[in-house]
Amino acid sequence: MKNGTMMQYFHWYVPGDGSWWNKVKQEAPKLAALGINAVWLPPAYKGAGGIDSRGYDVYDFYDLGEFDQKGTVRTRYGTRQEYIDAVKAIHDAGMQAYVDIVVNHLMGGDETEKITVRRVDPEDRNNFTSDPMLAEAYTKFVFPGRKRTHSAFIWDHQCFTGIDHITGSDEDAIFSIQNEYGERWEDVVDEEKGNFDFLMGADIEFRNPAVREEIKRWGEWYYNTVKPDGFRLDAVKHITPGFMKEWLDHMRKITGRELFAVGEYWAADDVEPALKYIDAIEGRMSLFDASLHHNFFDAAKAGKEYDLTTIFEGSLVLQQPALAVTLIDNHDTQPLQTLEAPVENWFRPIAYSLILLREHGYPCVFYPDLYGATYTGENEDGEEVTIELARVEGLDKLLAARDQYAYGPQRDYFDHPNCIGWTREGDEEHSGCAIVISNSEEGNKHMEIGKRYAGKPFKDILGRRGEEVVIDQEGWGDFRCAAGAVSVWVPGE
Repeated sequence: MKNGTMMQYFHWYVPGDGSWWNKVKQEAPKLAALGINAVWLPPAYKGAGGIDSRGYDVYDFYDLGEFDQKGTVRTRYGTRQEYIDAVKAIHDAGMQAYVDIVVNHLMGGDETEKITVRRVDPEDRNNFTSDPMLAEAYTKFVFPGRKRTHSAFIWDHQCFTGIDHITGSDEDAIFSIQNEYGERWEDVVDEEKGNFDFLMGADIEFRNPAVREEIKRWGEWYYNTVKPDGFRLDAVKHITPGFMKEWLDHMRKITGRELFAVGEYWAADDVEPALKYIDAIEGRMSLFDASLHHNFFDAAKAGKEYDLTTIFEGSLVLQQPALAVTLIDNHDTQPLQTLEAPVENWFRPIAYSLILLREHGYPCVFYPDLYGATYTGENEDGEEVTIELARVEGLDKLLAARDQYAYGPQRDYFDHPNCIGWTREGDEEHSGCAIVISNSEEGNKHMEIGKRYAGKPFKDILGRRGEEVVIDQEGWGDFRCAAGAVSVWVPGE
């Protein structure tokens, strides 16, 4: 069985000229040739920001760039047909397509309603800071540009638990909507801020059975329209796990497929909430390994002061190896974004070797690491700055090593704080490899790779070392790496 590698084929600052779906279509064969097996695409539906929307400010689930709404027909990425064609190109290249599902909130309502709300303390959402009061808010979504095509469902205040703005007020606050389903928030796993059900916009009310049924109907329509192979589920820490179980079970039942799902549950400094969430959904989806990303960020900052033998401590892949999607960075951690914590460039090849060439975890490659990226945006001081993200040196070769060599039994040599290594013995169809990492001076590891390689030379596929390593009769070799770098040794000619 071939190793799987996912790719996040976008970042926050991709061009907004409508060309992105066509770029995906054009690049799909190249990605497959590099060893990518699945492509994660950004949210495809119309957002409240219209042409500038990245899709996370969801306005209309059914508008994939088909209707004149929010000042545009196409989305930031292109038209509905171009999106469908991009997914088909991914399939034609032999890969899977994972689509971004954002069902936590809606934004950009069409009409106001008079509703009863209570203001809450933003740092303790269970604490009301006002009595019930009448207010007017944009909680009605009628989608006039779509004219009930694909669905006649109208969203109103009974479909939402909370809102972050009321009309006639300059106050940005969080208001709990007092509807027939209760005055309190829904139960979620995360206890941050007392209850972290509310994130932004008009927060969807999953206690309303009509809402649950509409999102399931939409899921069927979306699958039949686009034919995805899996889902990246946004903001799952803010959504009651009961609905996520219900929706995934429904989608897998009606499609007859074990559709892949990975959730964004971002808790970088503590893996326990993620483990608690996995228990709550009974293992129905994978999660991104935010804790491992945090370890990479810390390791890069600390340099030789970081103990590499602890690099996987507190990570999801250590606790739940079959349900961890490992990554270096994403669109939220890249520079100028809300969770900004980019892993320093010198450490990125090391980090990629740690997610691509080991036995456990489903690795996800970030678009700028393969293509590079240049963009402008505002920093914390409101100043416009230009950011340049360089391609990760040797990433194509690391992908090739995962595709061709990183198979079979794994032997770990995590026995020095500044130099670690491991070997993969290979299997019946693939030769193995040996990996050595140093975050300080030049490193050396005496490691076993197997007697099947006795007398055979190994070379560094990354080209950091020019010598050959010949495996002894017992299947051992002395493998080296340059200072602050990684070397990946594979059988030579």
